[in-house]
This record gives sequence, C-alpha cells and structure tokens, in this order.
Amino acid sequence: MFFPIYRPRRLRRNESLRRMIRETHLRKDDFIFPMFVVPGKRVKEPIPSMPGIFRFSIDELVKEVKEVYSLDIPAIILFGIPEKKDEVGSEAYAKDGIIQRAIAAIKDAVPEMIVITDVCLCEYTSHGHCGIIKNGEVDNDATLKLLAKEAVTHAEAGADMVAPSDMMDGRVKAIRDALDKAGFSHIPIMSYAVKYASAFYGPFRDAAESAPQFGDRRSYQMDPPNAREAIREANLDVAEGADIIMVKPALPYLDIVYRVKEAVNRPIAAYNVSGEYAMLKAAAANGWLDEKRVVLEALVSIKRAGADLILTYFAKDVAKWLD
Repeated sequence: MFFPIYRPRRLRRNESLRRMIRETHLRKDDFIFPMFVVPGKRVKEPIPSMPGIFRFSIDELVKEVKEVYSLDIPAIILFGIPEKKDEVGSEAYAKDGIIQRAIAAIKDAVPEMIVITDVCLCEYTSHGHCGIIKNGEVDNDATLKLLAKEAVTHAEAGADMVAPSDMMDGRVKAIRDALDKAGFSHIPIMSYAVKYASAFYGPFRDAAESAPQFGDRRSYQMDPPNAREAIREANLDVAEGADIIMVKPALPYLDIVYRVKEAVNRPIAAYNVSGEYAMLKAAAANGWLDEKRVVLEALVSIKRAGADLILTYFAKDVAKWLD
C-alpha cells in the first residue's frame, strides 16, 4: 500500500497520537545510578569532568541514596576510593573496606534500595590495573582468587548484586563458585561481559582515581573493532553463571547491544559511560544542544537497541523528567 492511500504522517499529527503508537519507552525501573564513595565525613566533592556528579563520604552517600530512592530509581552501583592503595588492592576485599562499610550503611538506612557493587581491583591497586601484576603483566589466574574474595565480602556486607568489571577470563565462574560456597547462591552476577578498551572512560578514571600508572588495559579489555568476539564473551559468561550481561560503553556500541540481545537469553544492561555523559553535558552547557531532548533521545536509542537496563549518570535527571 503506497501514497496517497497510506500516509504515515497521519499518526504523527500530535503528541497524543505519537504516544499511543510509541514503540520504545523509558521507565524509571530501567535505570541504575552509579555512585562514588570516598573516606572521610561530610564530603560531597564535585567531579569537574562530570557536572552534577559527586564523590561522597558514607554519611553524605546515605543522604544521596535516600534522594535517589525517593525518585523511584530502583538500583545504584557503587565504586569505592580507598584510604590507601597497594600492589594487591587489599582494601578491595577488606571486611571493613570503604565499599563494605558503605553497603552496610545504605542497607541500614534504605533497605529497599538495590545495591550493586563493582567488583574490580583497579581503584584499589597502586598501579591502577585490574589485577595482580607479575612480570609487568596482569596475571589472570592469580587475580581470580582476589576478585572472588572481594565479591564475597560485598555479599557479607549486604550487597544485592555483584558486577565484575575486570575482564579477567573465568572470573564469573570463580565468583559464582565462591558466592555459592559462602552461602550466597541467591546473589546475582551482572557481568561486564562485553567491555571495550574505550577512550570514553576518561572522566570516570578521574572520578575513581583508577587510571593505570603504566601501559593501558588493551590486553584484557576488548578491541573496539571486534563484534563477533562480543558474542563469544557474552556466551562464556552465561555458561559460567552470569545472570545479567552488560555491554560497555553504550552509545558507540549500539550495534553490539543489538547483537548481544539477539544472541543471549539473559537480561541485557548497557553502561552509558562517563565520556558519553560529559559530552552531552558540555554541549548543553555551551548552549549547543537541548539537554533534556538529547539525553532522552540518547537513552531511548540504548533501549531501542535492546538494553533492558541502563547504567547512567543521567538517572536522577531523567527520573524527574519522567514524573
């Protein structure tokens, strides 16, 4: 059926019609809000490259989590900056570490909030890499034991879900086995299964003080030109016990989100990362773009590509816009 019998514009004439046939919807339940926690008290430190995002001490973090929960955002993901760093990232798996204490404080104050924790060593190591260094390289198998230990301490503190982001081979199985052995078989794993070695992480590395002190992470994070490899990585993590599969970054990898969604029978998360956030914030601050419209358009594109969940620093703003 062709023009003039069929006229697609008939269903675009006004907002009510457009809403009625809209194919993709953003909901508050789609969002996970990333948060940074630091030592100290009464700390609410702005992150210059991420306007509107802060590093919080635990007391201030709890206040912020209460606000996030009041906006009906169901989940947060925590990233910690420890008091001290060392070669083996020992603060990552200390029972009284910054994340472990933050989890307990949040669950005491806002028990209904879903608390997800990043499981990695990069914020905690003096060299900034995601694992143990041997002979100048990250030792995959030695790192697995520490990641598993870290995940268990998070579960013991009250975390609702753990999210390994290190990209070590076999880490999902190591964490699943450790959680099950420790009595936490009910704790799900959201795996950063498809994490590219991206330049879009720059502002995050400033926020989390996690930039590598030598080299880079291309020996363990994925090569950006590769697409089929993403399916292999996702399938491996599903086989090892991952409950949710993540693609990171989101906007430069919408094709990957789509491919993974088609290939994997698990919920799909996509991380709208710090560089994506910073670009839109900078353009809006200069008056070059309408912030609300471009943010909603960007996040809808992530949902349209196939993401069930979106980790985004825009979560609070969008929750207010959706009211």
